[in-house]
Amino acid sequence: METKVHPELKTMLSVLPERTFSADTVHTIRNMLQEMYSNTALSSNDLISISNRFIPGPEGAPEIRVRIYEPAVRTTTLPGLLWIHGGGFMIGSPEMNDALCQRFVLEANCIVVSVDYRLAPENPFPAPVEDCYAALKWFSENAKELGTDASRIAVAGKSAGGGLTAAIALLARDQKGPSIAFQMPLYPMIDNHHSTPSSYEITDSRVWNRENTIAGWKMYLGSAYNGKVSPYAAPARATDLSGLPPVYTCIGELDPFRDETIDFVTRLIQAGVPTEFHIYPGCFHAFESVVPEAEISRRAETQYVEALKRALQK
Repeated sequence: METKVHPELKTMLSVLPERTFSADTVHTIRNMLQEMYSNTALSSNDLISISNRFIPGPEGAPEIRVRIYEPAVRTTTLPGLLWIHGGGFMIGSPEMNDALCQRFVLEANCIVVSVDYRLAPENPFPAPVEDCYAALKWFSENAKELGTDASRIAVAGKSAGGGLTAAIALLARDQKGPSIAFQMPLYPMIDNHHSTPSSYEITDSRVWNRENTIAGWKMYLGSAYNGKVSPYAAPARATDLSGLPPVYTCIGELDPFRDETIDFVTRLIQAGVPTEFHIYPGCFHAFESVVPEAEISRRAETQYVEALKRALQK
């Protein structure tokens, strides 16, 4: 890994702890993250108002917490972004992306709704995707109350959140559901087969690797892991990608999802979906979150923030 990693990421890589995700460790990691973000969670300020709200979940399921970020002062209807956090389908919360969601508000001039979906293994597929789709429907149906333009709602997320982004874009198309103006599945977790060269190539336990990917899919798919999998669980299984919203995505060269993302992007373009794609040399999974001060990290985040701004301000 040291011989391949980008020079700006090498110092941080050398001190990253080894971390293996499994059914035995997931609760410990969740508790650690909860403590971390409860101590650093950002609150409303003069520019941005942040609030939590409970909305109806899927039929027969619990309510869903959403975290709403909006300009403290606004005089016009704004576009919206449904944001879906990452975490391999098994960890994570909206608070982990507080700073990024505030940046979206300020620079893309939008209202962000971040969804606290149910997590595996306690809640395997379809619970997480159903929660995200319910949040999308709520966002669209309550757009006027929220001060949002229902025709300009985007969906975005990182890693597992990117996979869920792609999944609800497919769901919205197939069920003739809410209009999605733009989708941004960043380094998405979309292929349960994990059989590409890059899925075998990345094994270093200091970064997201093959072992963690398999653990995430096993927890997310549960008893269906070895069977036929729905494209709403693993969007790489979708045979028809036509008619989907325009896409922006990116991936690091040293990400186990590299090849599945390249394949998905190729198929989107072949299906006639407007698509922009960036690959960052020497970069591992979620590099811009792990090493945010690196120039390549700042560039990657700025490029996807600007892509969202362009899409929403048309």
